[in-house]
Amino acid sequence: MNISFDDTATAFHYKSGKELKRARILFELMSIKWLVKLILRITPIAFKMGLPIKWLIKRTLFNQFVGGETLEETSQIAARMGKFNVKIILDYGVEGKESEDNFDKATAEFINVVIYAASQPGIPFISLKITGIARSGLLEKIAGASNDKTIMHGGISLDILTPDERKEWGRVQNRIRRIAGVASLNNIGMLVDAEESWIQAAIDKIASQMMKEFNIGKAVIYNTAQLYRKDRLQFIKDCSNHALQNGFMCAMKLVRGAYMEKERRRADELDYKCPVNESKHQTDDDYNAALEFCINPANQIHLIIGTHNEYSNLFATKMLEKFGLSANNARIHFSQLFGMSDNITFNLAKAGYFVSKYLPFGPIGEVIPYLMRRAEENSSVNEHSGRELSLIKKELERRSVKFLKFGL
Repeated sequence: MNISFDDTATAFHYKSGKELKRARILFELMSIKWLVKLILRITPIAFKMGLPIKWLIKRTLFNQFVGGETLEETSQIAARMGKFNVKIILDYGVEGKESEDNFDKATAEFINVVIYAASQPGIPFISLKITGIARSGLLEKIAGASNDKTIMHGGISLDILTPDERKEWGRVQNRIRRIAGVASLNNIGMLVDAEESWIQAAIDKIASQMMKEFNIGKAVIYNTAQLYRKDRLQFIKDCSNHALQNGFMCAMKLVRGAYMEKERRRADELDYKCPVNESKHQTDDDYNAALEFCINPANQIHLIIGTHNEYSNLFATKMLEKFGLSANNARIHFSQLFGMSDNITFNLAKAGYFVSKYLPFGPIGEVIPYLMRRAEENSSVNEHSGRELSLIKKELERRSVKFLKFGL
C-alpha cells in the first residue's frame, strides 16, 4: 500500500486554522536556538521561584504537546483523535521525584490512569516512568552492579544494597506490581519508558521481571529500547530469546532516544566511553534492523514503533508486507508524540494501521521536564523541526488557496 506523508489535508484535518497558525509560530520560535537555550535555563528556575509564567507556558508548549492538566481534559483529545482511528497512550507526566510519599501518591495516580483508560474507548495503553515511583540514586546503584544475565533474569545482587535499600527496592517492586496487576485485569498495556543509561539497567531489570510475571498469554508490560545506544539491538535479541525460552511474551517499544545531549555531556565530564552511537546513520541502521527483527513473526515480539522518522515508518510497513502481515496486525502498533508528526500518524491511520498518539497530562509544574525535552529536541534536530514547520505552512497555504477559489 502506498502511503504519502506529504498529504497535509489528511494530516491536519482535525486542526482549525487558528490552531495551525499557533503551531506555526511555536515551531518558528523553537527553531531559534539561543531562545530555546534561554527557555531551558530560566523556565525551571522561574517555576521554583513562583514567578507568574504558567499562563505563558500553557498557551504555548503545554497546549501543543500536553493533553491537559487532568484525566478528564484528555478525554476531549481522545475523542477527537478517535474520529480518525487514532488511539491514545496516556502518560501521567510525573518523573524525578525523590520522596516515598510522592512515590506512593504517583502509584495511586497511575492506577487511576489505568482504570480511567479501561473506561474509555481508544486508550489501549498507559506509559510509566520508573523515576516517578523510585529514587534515582537507588536505580543508579543497582544499575552499576548489573549485567545482561541479571537483567534477563530480573534479579539483583542484594549484596550491593544496605538493609534499608533492600526494603526500598522491595517497595519499588510492589508499586510497579500493583500497577501492572490492575493493568492486566483491565487489559491495558503498560509501557515502561526508557531513561538515562546510568539508571537504565535497573529499569530493564524490573521490566523484565514484570514481563515474566504478567505477559502470559497476552502482552501487558512493554519495555523500551533507545536505539541510539550501541548495545540495544543485541539487548532486544537477548530479551526475545529469554522470553521464548521461558514461555512469556516479549513486548518492546522502539525509540531512537531522548537524552543524547545529556549522555554525551556526562560521558565527557566523567571520562567514560559514551554509550550513544557516534552518528545518526548508525542509529538509523540499528533502529531499522530492530524493526525487521521485531516484526518477524518468528521472534514473537509485541511491538510499538515509536518514531517520527518517515523512512523508518515506511520501512516498517514494508516489513509487514515482507512477512505477509496485514496492516492491522494486532501485534504491531505505530505511535508518535502528541503535537508532532501528524503527517505520519493520520496518514498511517487512514491506511488502516494501528497507530496512536502518546499523550502526556498533568499539572504544568509536573510536566516541565517533558516540555523542556520537547523544546530541546525540536531545537537540536533541525531536520525534524524544519519538516514540521514546512508541512504546517503547506497546509495553511492549501487552505488559503481553497478559500480563495471556492469562497469558503
